[in-house]
Order: sequence, then C-alpha cells, then structure tokens
Amino acid sequence: MASLKNDTSRLAREIEHHRQIADQAEMIWTWDSPAGRRRADRRANLFIEHGQLKRGVRALELGCGTGVFLGRVAGSGAQLHGIDLSTHLLAKAQVRLVAHLNVALSCGNAEQMPFPDAVYDVVYGSSVLHHLDLEASLQEVSRVLRPGGRIVFAEPNILNPQVFLMFHLGLTKKYFGVSPDEMAFSRFRARAVLTRLGYEDVSVRPLDFLHPSVPAAGVEVVSRVGERLEKVPLLREVTGSLLILARKA
Repeated sequence: MASLKNDTSRLAREIEHHRQIADQAEMIWTWDSPAGRRRADRRANLFIEHGQLKRGVRALELGCGTGVFLGRVAGSGAQLHGIDLSTHLLAKAQVRLVAHLNVALSCGNAEQMPFPDAVYDVVYGSSVLHHLDLEASLQEVSRVLRPGGRIVFAEPNILNPQVFLMFHLGLTKKYFGVSPDEMAFSRFRARAVLTRLGYEDVSVRPLDFLHPSVPAAGVEVVSRVGERLEKVPLLREVTGSLLILARKA
C-alpha cells in the first residue's frame, strides 16, 4: 500500500469519501445503534485504562472523526488533541466537543503530523490505522510519543468473515461505507510491524463479538458472552476487532 504522504490522489479519495458520508458517518460506522453505543463505551474505557488517561497526561487521538471517542474520553481529565484528515468530520466534532475545554482539534495527515517530536504521553484511536500505511503511520506515532509513551488502538480484524467481505468485495465496500483504499489487517501483521519498529510490550488482542446489529434487549447478554469468547483459542481469531497495545522504548 502506498504511503499517504507520497500519494496525493489517495489522500484526495479519502477526503472526498468522508465529505460524502459526513452527515451520516456515525450511522455508517454503526456507533448510533444500542450495540454500537455499547461497543463505543467499551472502547473508550479501554483507551482510558490502557492509556492511563488522567489529569496531566497529554494524549493524541488519531483519526478522531466526528469526536465520538474524544467526547467519551474527555471526562478522564487528560489534555486531548484530535487530528483528522477531513474538515467535514472535524466540523461535526467541533460542535460535539464545544463544552470540553480539555480538547483541541487539528486537520492533518496522520503520516506526516504537524507536531514536534516527543510531545504526547499517549496516542490512541479507533478504526484509523487501516486507512493508512501501517508501518509509516506507526513510525510517525513513535516520533510524536515521548519515551515510554503508550499506544492504544482498536481496529477491524481481517480474519473476521464479515470484515473480510466488507474490505474485499465492491458491493459490500459500498454498502458498509468502506473508502476506496482502506484495508483491514490481522493481529499477526500488526504485531510484526510494531516489533520491527522497536515498540515494546506489544500486545494485539482479539476484541468484539458484540455485533452492532444486536437489538437493545440482547446487548447485555451478548456483550458478556462475547467477552468470554474473546479468550477461547481459535474462536477468538475471528472477533470483529483487534485491541493493539504497545509502548515506545
């Protein structure tokens, strides 16, 4: 996959895609259903827990979009900065986050960020790395992290049958709102890239058996059962998502 910073046409396609979906983005990304909200709450709690977000911590959210997670994480008291390529999504985030004085927003390319070296304690994000050149973006994340800084990302798992179809078939890409160039990856590839780049304490865990379409009445039960299934050998390899954790040396 070509690096975004060297592929202006790919950047343009991403920007146009998100311009087209901006008004319906949260519905397309399935954060607005009962199960979707439960999934988002869980991810936000994982960002807070594994990022150790609290007052005095400087954290960057990569691909912050409409601010779904910035809004949920802001209560941690950490100083938050969200970056996204799309001005249309950032406009939605600005409205959502107007009351959160500990949140700032920037428009920029996640592979060539407008930030100095070693300024953040944590970099986190939801469903963003698979829009990027994985190695280039994680190298740039390492640049802006302070020594010992942490990363926490939740990403779609290409080994999940629905995810595989979403990213490989033209009709399903359009139906699920997948942009022309994004591509999910496996936990094995993520681990290999992180290790190659020198990250430490690398962990890539299966996440999410709760599907966004589960009706409200079933969310609690399916969520509890799903979290247990995430620990079952072999079965866990087909979870819908991955939780990616690591630390800069």
